[in-house]
Amino acid sequence: MQTLAVDIVTTFIDDAAALVTGLGRAALKLAMTPIDRIANACDIAGVLAERRATFRMWRANRSRVRREGRRFSLLGRFSPFRHLAHLT
Repeated sequence: MQTLAVDIVTTFIDDAAALVTGLGRAALKLAMTPIDRIANACDIAGVLAERRATFRMWRANRSRVRREGRRFSLLGRFSPFRHLAHLT
């Protein structure tokens, strides 16, 4: 009986966390839409499109690495220089 109660509680908590995450993403997207429009209008050299393409390639490569069983280290995730990888 106790196992069933624990399963129900953990499922509820997981669902609540997913709901909060989804609502946060929706609110962020709603708030960022005008800023993205202005940024795209001001992007004359096409830098934003190039960064998006680079990010898509990085994300596809990351998912391929995960399927092969290798994982990223937590040190890389918390590194202060992780956002400078596109400069190398």
